[in-house]
Amino acid sequence: MGVWGQILAAALLAFCAAVPFSAADPNDERCLTHLSESLQDPFKNLHNWTKVTFANPCQGFTSYLQGATCNNGRIYKLSLSNLALKGTISPYLSNCTNLQALDLSSNALTGPIPPELQYLVNLAVLNLSSNHLSGPIPQQLALCAYLNVIDLHDNQLSGSIPQQLGLLVRLSVFDVSNNKLSGPIPATLGNRSGNLPRFNASSYEGNKDLYGYPLPPMKSKGLSVLAIVGIGLGSGFLSLVLSFTAVCMWLRVTEQKVENEEGKISQLMPDY
Repeated sequence: MGVWGQILAAALLAFCAAVPFSAADPNDERCLTHLSESLQDPFKNLHNWTKVTFANPCQGFTSYLQGATCNNGRIYKLSLSNLALKGTISPYLSNCTNLQALDLSSNALTGPIPPELQYLVNLAVLNLSSNHLSGPIPQQLALCAYLNVIDLHDNQLSGSIPQQLGLLVRLSVFDVSNNKLSGPIPATLGNRSGNLPRFNASSYEGNKDLYGYPLPPMKSKGLSVLAIVGIGLGSGFLSLVLSFTAVCMWLRVTEQKVENEEGKISQLMPDY
């Protein structure tokens, strides 16, 4: 039995040596490399984000990379929230084609939201809230058909809300509050019909030039409606008083002229 055991062990070792460990998907490696280059990590929270780790971040469902979750050897979730990260969001994130959740919230990221995120066709959760992101919300995000969550609150995003986002029928969380957005809220988002989840005013508050349901009516930047009506009525009444006064003066002047004419005629007539 001892001999057979040794033979079996040797055969097993030979088999394991012949089967190589699976290498990282080249797209994931490119994605992680460029993302690392676009980020600044002042407190060294991403201490194991190195080229060596990028070459093999996953082994099956095991992740060797901080903030990454793996599924069948691919990166399917990146959670890098509240790490004081600076820099920008790399458009090469689109190479992580198996990514289903991206959370970069509560950092100090700047720059735009890359429209290239449209190529993350499996993305279900996008949380970029509480950063310093600027520029428009890319309408291309509507191509991520599986999106359930779009959380962009507390940034400096500007422009209008793309109406195309209303086509995301799986969308259950949508928050763009406290940005610099302007224009009308698309009806496809503000007044959703049927069984689609609806978003209340808190999803849109804090954008002073944004208007439409479910936000309350905008306060007039000039005079209020009542003030305008009051001015209109007041000016009309004043015009009426002035007109009446002018008529009275005209009548009085006409009456004096008639009296004067009558006096002249009576003086010219002979006495009988």
